[in-house]
Amino acid sequence: MDGLTMLRHFVVQLQEFWELYGTLPYHHQQSWSLHGLDHTPSEDDLSIIASRSKYSHFKMIEANQSPPIKKPRREKNRETISSIESSTEAMEPHIWKELPEDLFEAVIARLPVTTVFRFRLVCRKWNSLLTSGSFRLAHRAHPWFYSVTHENENSGLMYDPSLKKWHHHSSIPSLPSKTIVLPVASTGGLICFLDVGHRNFYVCNPLTKSFKELPSRSVRVWSRVAVGMTLNGTSYKILWLACNGDHEIYDSVVNRWTRPGNIPSTVKLPLSLNFRSQPIAIESKLYFMRSNPDGLVDYDMLSNTWRQFVIPLPPHLTDHTLAESDGRLMLVGLLTKNAATCVGVWELQRMTLLWKEVDRMPNIWCLEFYGKHVRMTCLGNQGLIMLSLRSSQMSRLVTYDVSSREWHKVPGGRVREHGRTRQWITWGTAFHPCPAAVA
Repeated sequence: MDGLTMLRHFVVQLQEFWELYGTLPYHHQQSWSLHGLDHTPSEDDLSIIASRSKYSHFKMIEANQSPPIKKPRREKNRETISSIESSTEAMEPHIWKELPEDLFEAVIARLPVTTVFRFRLVCRKWNSLLTSGSFRLAHRAHPWFYSVTHENENSGLMYDPSLKKWHHHSSIPSLPSKTIVLPVASTGGLICFLDVGHRNFYVCNPLTKSFKELPSRSVRVWSRVAVGMTLNGTSYKILWLACNGDHEIYDSVVNRWTRPGNIPSTVKLPLSLNFRSQPIAIESKLYFMRSNPDGLVDYDMLSNTWRQFVIPLPPHLTDHTLAESDGRLMLVGLLTKNAATCVGVWELQRMTLLWKEVDRMPNIWCLEFYGKHVRMTCLGNQGLIMLSLRSSQMSRLVTYDVSSREWHKVPGGRVREHGRTRQWITWGTAFHPCPAAVA
């Protein structure tokens, strides 16, 4: 029993030394082979030694070595990514070169516009995809919003609703110094700007900075005008309309303004145009909102014909604007009764020429407007609507998807005023990003 006890005591001491220093002294290594040769180990002895041997799997640290330092999470992530990339098999060229062209084009076309812009310098093939029909079709359903702030009208903000992200747009190139312009219309990825003096027009692609100053108009109008824009293939037309009936059309093919004729007597003058509502373009027709009488005036760019529709507005409606979704005419406005205010959405019924209410902003959102004098500005009215709702106590940006009837609050887009950060967007328009569009 004394020999067995001594062996157990030795094994315990040996294990304690091992755990402390991670290695065995040289004389202990020798004594392990010389101690107790005259004693035959029993099964208990062997089980003890076997149970202690499991510690040999632990990582041993040298006596003079400091413990490991914990690495930052970012460094660990880089090491993980590097290990994954190194372990990933290389893409076989003979396999990927057989990928069908239409499938490859469809995949690239569904990338975010900003991503495609970064990768367009990879090769000519990728750059050519920006002009493909599938790219335009894939991004047709996702308009962006171009807006200007009250502090700097020449420096815009672009909002991508798919990524819920704002992009800063620097000053418009080639614009004369000290010229203040506002976005008034858009089509095919191009935005039409008009200076605050209502004298000069400019067309720009905010993504590619393609820019053109339009020639001077033959008719000088110093009052406010409503501006609409239509697309015909790769060319476009711009129509400006004044309340007294003066109007002109710019054609990008011939690069000049023309006056096709006078407004017929069936359209009552003056028009009393609603300048808070941007005109709507549906195919070749432009729709303008007017008052006295309340209704619409449309103009067909192809047939050069005018029409007037008398359509009464819903009761208790204050600020309101036209909108469009899949060829349908919509109306968005503030419903105000007593101290309550809410945003409503209506659709024009073609047969009866009446506005039918189809949706309202959630009540929980409308409670924020209670007792406040709220003003509404529409920053985009093409399928996806962006509204700026402001009062002296609050400022909000919201979007409304006409097809899905979903309301969303817009993050960011704030500006500083008198030391405070506020959302204050003065004007804007929706546009469909198209890198191939040329001014």
